[in-house]
Amino acid sequence: MLGSFALLLSACSTLDYYAHMAKGQFELLRSRQPIARLIADPATDDQLKAKLKLALEARAFASDTLGLPRNGSYTSYADLGRPWVLQNLFATPEFSLDAVEHCFPIAGCVAYRGYYDEVRLKAEAERLKAQGYEVYIGQVPAYSTLGWFDDPVLNTMLPRDDRKDDDDLAGTVFHELAHQQLYLQGDTRFNESFASFVEQQGLRQWRAARHQAADSSDRRERADQFAALILATRERLQKLYTSGIAEAEMRSAKQAEFERLRADYRQLRDGPWQGYAGYDGWIDGELNNAKLLPFGLYHQWLPGFAKLFEEAGGDWPRFYAAAKKLADGEPAQRAATLEVPDPEIPDPSATP
Repeated sequence: MLGSFALLLSACSTLDYYAHMAKGQFELLRSRQPIARLIADPATDDQLKAKLKLALEARAFASDTLGLPRNGSYTSYADLGRPWVLQNLFATPEFSLDAVEHCFPIAGCVAYRGYYDEVRLKAEAERLKAQGYEVYIGQVPAYSTLGWFDDPVLNTMLPRDDRKDDDDLAGTVFHELAHQQLYLQGDTRFNESFASFVEQQGLRQWRAARHQAADSSDRRERADQFAALILATRERLQKLYTSGIAEAEMRSAKQAEFERLRADYRQLRDGPWQGYAGYDGWIDGELNNAKLLPFGLYHQWLPGFAKLFEEAGGDWPRFYAAAKKLADGEPAQRAATLEVPDPEIPDPSATP
C-alpha cells in the first residue's frame, strides 16, 4: 500500500513538472515575432536589427553550406526579459562522474533536468542534496525542440558583452540545428559532442566564407585551455573513484584534486593569460562532480567527431551519414569509435 502511494505521488510530481515545462515552452513560443518584420520596422533598435540580420545570415549558411535542416527555426525572435531561457540541474553521487539521469517521452534519458521556474529548481536541488547527491545549476542560453516547433532566436543568444561575440550567435544556431539533424535518445554525451563539433567546424567555414581570419582569438584559446584542465581533472577523478580505497581517503584525495585544478588554473591566469580572470567566479565557487559534468558531455568526444569528419573527406552529408551509422549501432562500438586520444593538454606554465 505504501509503495502504491509513493508511486502515485511520483506520478503526480512528474505530471506537475511536465505542466510547468509546457507552460514555459508555450510562453516562449507566444513571444515569437518574425525577424523579417522586426528588421523592416523603423521602431526596432538598430543594434538589435544588426544582430537579427546576422542571425538570418547564419541560418541560411547552416542549411546552404553545412547541410543542416531547412525549416522555420531561427527565423523568428523572442525576448524573454531574462538572461537565460531555462536552467539545468545536474546531479551526481559523491564518488562518481555518472549523472543522475532523467527520462522523457521525446528526448529520452538525459543527464540533467531543465527548469523555467527557479522556485521549483531550488526545491529539487535541495531534495537531491538531502539524499547525498552533489548538484550544479547551469544557465542555458538556448535549446532545441528537435524540430517539433520552429525554435526562435532568443535574446539570451545575442552578443551582449565581452563574453560573447558574433561567432557565438552563429555557433549557437549551428549547434541547435545539429540536434535537429541527428539526435540519439538516451545518449547526452553523443548528442552534445556531435552538436559541439558541428558548431566548431561550422564556425571555421563561416569565418572563411566571410573572409575572416581563422579564429585564433585569445578568448577562444583560453576557453579551450580551461576545458582541457577540467577534462584532465575528470580523468584523474575517474581513476580515483574506481581505485577501491576507503571512503575517507577517497574524500580527501578528491578535495586534493579540486585544489590541484584551482592551482593549475591560477598558473594559466597569472602566466600565459596575463591576469585574465574571467573564470575566477567558476573556479572559486564550490567544486563538485556535478559541476564538471557539462565538460564531459560537450567536449569528451570532439576529437572523435573531428576524426569522423576527416574520414568523410570534409563532406557534410557523408559525415552525417557516418554519425547516423554510429548512432544506430551498439553503444560499446560507438564509444570505441569516438574515444580517440585527446590533443595534448597545454602545460599551464608554458607561454603561448
